[in-house]
Amino acid sequence: MTVTLADVAARAQVSPATVSRVLNGNYPVAAATRERVLKAVAELDYVLNGPASALAAATSDLVGILVNDIADPFFGIMASAVQSEIGGSAGRAGGERLAVVCNTGGSPERELNYLTLLQRQRAAAVVVTGGAVEDGPHASAIAAKLRKLTAAGTRVVLCGRPPAEDTGAVALTFDNRGGARQLTAHLIGLGHRRLGYIAGPEERTTTRHRLEGHRQALAAAGLEDDPTLTVHGRYNRRSGYEATWDLLRRAPDLTAVVAANDSVALGACAALREAGLRIPEDVSVAGFDDLPFSVDAVPALTTVRLPLSEAGARAGRIATGREEPPPGGIATVRGELMVRGSTAVPRG
Repeated sequence: MTVTLADVAARAQVSPATVSRVLNGNYPVAAATRERVLKAVAELDYVLNGPASALAAATSDLVGILVNDIADPFFGIMASAVQSEIGGSAGRAGGERLAVVCNTGGSPERELNYLTLLQRQRAAAVVVTGGAVEDGPHASAIAAKLRKLTAAGTRVVLCGRPPAEDTGAVALTFDNRGGARQLTAHLIGLGHRRLGYIAGPEERTTTRHRLEGHRQALAAAGLEDDPTLTVHGRYNRRSGYEATWDLLRRAPDLTAVVAANDSVALGACAALREAGLRIPEDVSVAGFDDLPFSVDAVPALTTVRLPLSEAGARAGRIATGREEPPPGGIATVRGELMVRGSTAVPRG
C-alpha cells in the first residue's frame, strides 16, 4: 500500500500542511513538531512527491554512490570510475547525470539513511561499494530498502559487495576468498610456516571472506590455524602498525605478515622496521587490493590486484543502462596475484 502525506500527518498527529512545511523546509516549525514528523516519515518509509508506482517514469537525474571512506583509495578509485561513466547517458538535460558521493564512515545507520534520502530524491541509480556489515537486523533493513528502490524504478548496483538476494540489485562481487587463498599459498610455497595475519573489522563481509581464504590455504598445506597469529583492526595504516607490534609480542619467530589490505601492510612495514627487522630478509609482508602506492613502497608490495577502476566503470554503465547486467544479476570479479619485492624465501 502506498503511503501518503495524510498517513504521515495522522501518525505524527499534525495537519498535512505541517508535514509539507517540515519536508520542504520553507516555513518555521517547532523543533518538537519537526522531530515528530520526521520520525513518522521514517517509520512509514514515506517517499516524497507521490506514489512509488509513478516514480519509475519520473526518476531524477541523480546517481548516488555510497562509500565507506572517500579518503581511502579503495573507495575513491571506484567512485571516480562510476562517476566517469554516468555522463552522457539517457537522462534529461543533454543526457548528463548528477553524481552524489555519500560517505558513510562505515556506519550502518548512515548507510541506511543515505539510501532513504536517495529514495526520497527518486534517484535514477544507486551504486553501493565495499563489503557489507554482517548484522541480521541491519541486513534485513538494507534488503527492504533496496527492494523499495528497485520497485520504484531505481537501478541498484552493488560493487565489491556480496549479492543481496530477491532485491533486484545487480552485484559485481570481488573474489576475496580466492585472492587471499592465492596470496597465502604463495607465502607457504616460499617456505613460510609462521604467518601472522592482520584482519579487518570482524563485522565486515570482506574481512571474513579474506580470512577464510587465508585459512583455506593454511589447511591445504597442513598448517595449524593458530588463533594467536590473527589480529583484527581497521583497514588503515595505524591498525597495521599497532597489530604488527602485537604480533611480534605474541610470536617473535614469525617470518611473514599477511595484511588485510595495502594500507594495513604499510603500517606493518613501519612497525617491522622500528623493531629492527628487514623486509623481506627477516619478515615478508603482503597486502591486498594493489592500491596505487603499492608499487612505490620500498620494497614494492606483493599484493592481490583487484580491478577497482574497471569494476567501478562497469557498475556505472549498468547503473545508467548503458550495459546489460550479467546473467542472473551477479558477476564475480577476480583478483590477480602481484609478486614483488616485499616477499621472499625465509632465512635459514
